[in-house]
Amino acid sequence: MTTYGTHETYGVTFPRVLRAEWSKLWSLRSTWWTLGGTVALVLALAVGAGIATDTTGNGPAGDPMDVSLFGVNFAQLILPALGALITAGEYANRSVRSTMTAVPRRLPVLWAKSAVFGAVVLALLLATAFAAFALAQVFLADTRLATSFGDRGVVRALCGAAVSTALLGVLGLALGALLRSAPAAIGVFVVVLTALPQFASALPYAWVDTAVHHTPLPAGQGLMAVVPQPDLPGPLAGLVTLAVWAAVTLIAAAVLLRRRDV
Repeated sequence: MTTYGTHETYGVTFPRVLRAEWSKLWSLRSTWWTLGGTVALVLALAVGAGIATDTTGNGPAGDPMDVSLFGVNFAQLILPALGALITAGEYANRSVRSTMTAVPRRLPVLWAKSAVFGAVVLALLLATAFAAFALAQVFLADTRLATSFGDRGVVRALCGAAVSTALLGVLGLALGALLRSAPAAIGVFVVVLTALPQFASALPYAWVDTAVHHTPLPAGQGLMAVVPQPDLPGPLAGLVTLAVWAAVTLIAAAVLLRRRDV
């Protein structure tokens, strides 16, 4: 007697889209090189900044996070570029057609990409920030910049470094999906969101300063600070600002994804 198996139709569910995007992310060689290089850079710069920092002066001690998380400033430029490549790259090599054929509703793909990439960056930077802080403090012990994990605001700042970098990464990914061109997305992020606010801050207008404080990178800096800075938003304001930038850009990308052909 022969037993025949029953045919089972598998529907497209969000967990399956998440698994697919997870597999695609780690199948890219650029993912391994960029994430690994970013971790190495952040740790190396923490050590280098710890060694090079002058701790003998008599002025204000400053924020110890400026030394420990010095390399995170570079990560916040590199990882958004990787996010843009992840989405825009699919349009460049036309693999997006296969993706949208497999997931006809389209939007779950964008949400899954954002969730996977944001979670990876968050976990990676969280571990890296704690390690960078520990390495920098080896060289800052017994100085006016010495601090520890138990000091007020330190753990919050380290978590803030990871959260801000993850949100910036999602912002870069959303720009790639919105503009469908990696050079254009990276250019907008670097020039419009990074360079122009720096130049605008030199203008003698109070409203310009307020606007600059609510651009992505100053908001991220506010999340990483232990010592409050008058020219940076506070941690909560920085978190809200970054979340709004990422959400608005994702929504714009979602609207265009629904309306435009792939």
